[in-house]
Amino acid sequence: MKSTTVRRVTLSVAVVTALTGVAACGSQSGSDKTVGKSVTHVSPLAALLSAEKSTDKAESAKVRSSTTLGDTMSMTADGALAWDDGLKGNLTITYTGGKMAEAMRKAGTTSMQARYLPDAYYAKMSEKFAAQFGGKHWIKYAYDDLAKLGGGSGAYLKDQMQNTTPNQSVKLLLASGDVKKVGQEKVSGVDATHYSGTVDVADLAGKNSHLTADQLAGLKKQLSQAGVTTEKIDIWVNGQDLLVKKIEKADMATGTMTSTAYYTDYGVKVAAEAPPAADTKDFTELMKAGGPGTVSGSSTSTAS
Repeated sequence: MKSTTVRRVTLSVAVVTALTGVAACGSQSGSDKTVGKSVTHVSPLAALLSAEKSTDKAESAKVRSSTTLGDTMSMTADGALAWDDGLKGNLTITYTGGKMAEAMRKAGTTSMQARYLPDAYYAKMSEKFAAQFGGKHWIKYAYDDLAKLGGGSGAYLKDQMQNTTPNQSVKLLLASGDVKKVGQEKVSGVDATHYSGTVDVADLAGKNSHLTADQLAGLKKQLSQAGVTTEKIDIWVNGQDLLVKKIEKADMATGTMTSTAYYTDYGVKVAAEAPPAADTKDFTELMKAGGPGTVSGSSTSTAS
């Protein structure tokens, strides 16, 4: 691969892998471990507040998702993630279309492993990639290094990976001030309640959302940085108040983003550790080798 291609792919993987983890994950950590109790709610807001807490307490889940972003990419992800102490876990990411799929094809594969740890994440590249970089298959992306990327995109990525609650979809639905109960439906054979709403980012802080002022300000900042103007959110919650499906559709600076995710096996054990140092290349080294450029896809939304 040419150095410019290496740099473009490296940056694209940095953005997409980070945001895939946030998009796919379920919830931020919580101290109360009691989950799985069936609860009856009077209002959609009460149901969503309970779903956020219950999903939070579960601390891990198996996840499968699909995401499209205009003509930039379409992709799927499958694996398990935990959020009890920062995002941690493993996903297999497959690029199925768009510019990212073509870039990855040139790099030797359209599928890769992503490994998430609290201070960094790792992407396993192809044999073609390894052949050009001393036999090393993994790229390490330390969050502190991502924060140094230009245009504010790096700080946004770091914030997403370290501070964003992964059950962002439930919080956004609460923040919309436009929550509607659609009805009862089946999700993967399980009874679930469907809720829907639309978020107007410009009006986000003015909504009666049952979130704190700081939470609303944080959500508005994250969405604005990603170029999101409006976002439609649909979620499905089972009888144990756990999120089992979500669909998000957002109008963004880079096109329309649609993300669908399914959640099962809450509480599953998740193990992830850093790959061997001898098989790992730091992305900062690849950036230096590639020369100047811009972040491909840096305005991608979390879809979380």
